[in-house]
Amino acid sequence: MQYFKILLFAFSMSVFTVVSQETKKDTIPEKPARPAFEGSYLINNPTNVLFAKKTLEIQIKHRFGLVNGGDNDLIGIWAPSNIRLGFSYAVGDRWTLGFGTTKFDRLQDFSLKIALFRQTRSNKVPISASYFGNFTIDARKKQDLKFDQDRFSFFHQIVFAKRFSPDFSLMIAPSISHYNVVESDMNNDLFAIAAGARCKITPQTAITMEYNHPFASEVDGLSTDYEPKAGFGIGVEFSTSGHAFQLFITNYNALVPQKDMMFNQNDFFNGDFLIGFNITRAYRF
Repeated sequence: MQYFKILLFAFSMSVFTVVSQETKKDTIPEKPARPAFEGSYLINNPTNVLFAKKTLEIQIKHRFGLVNGGDNDLIGIWAPSNIRLGFSYAVGDRWTLGFGTTKFDRLQDFSLKIALFRQTRSNKVPISASYFGNFTIDARKKQDLKFDQDRFSFFHQIVFAKRFSPDFSLMIAPSISHYNVVESDMNNDLFAIAAGARCKITPQTAITMEYNHPFASEVDGLSTDYEPKAGFGIGVEFSTSGHAFQLFITNYNALVPQKDMMFNQNDFFNGDFLIGFNITRAYRF
């Protein structure tokens, strides 16, 4: 009987200990998984990456001319090229503010990026979702524009991303682009969906790919010759803890997403592509 009481007491204490441990474990917040991507941009599209609070990211985006654009352009390298210089600052761990200036059309863009929810290490939350939006001003001279409203455009995108493994990540990103003033046979708004993937081949090297499909529609039942071409890009990425260098070919050259989505006339699979690169560097204070 004495042994039975001892065993019963030991069993009761073990159950109490297990329950206490489970309760304590349940109260520990889920840790977010590592970001699905290394850089804040995949090729042309923003990713779900947001840096820690008080991080300043410097961005350089460059696009040479079309490889088939001329007879003496050295595959577009000597042709007119577009460049964007920008930065973003992490005001908090879940949101950043950014600004950039682009050579073509002298575009000045102000951006906001917010982490809506994040994939967890246990996969209790299986994906991450982030919002990216910008407000862009065309800073060309007044005589280059028909109306002052021509200067303003907007872009809104939700980025859904998943890190399937340390070597493979995927993203899907629906978006809406808006221009205040457009031609009569165009809509002011355009819906598009982007898809992208990143596959690591070494600890610091990855293959990247993305596809953007715009859904252009007729205006008031009238057919139009205007229809934006889909965007495609494939490249290689070299990254460290605070730096990413991306080299690729793509048919997008505007460097501001709403302009690429609404006005691109380069057909990648018809030879209308160019060489481009992105460089980002994060400084943590």
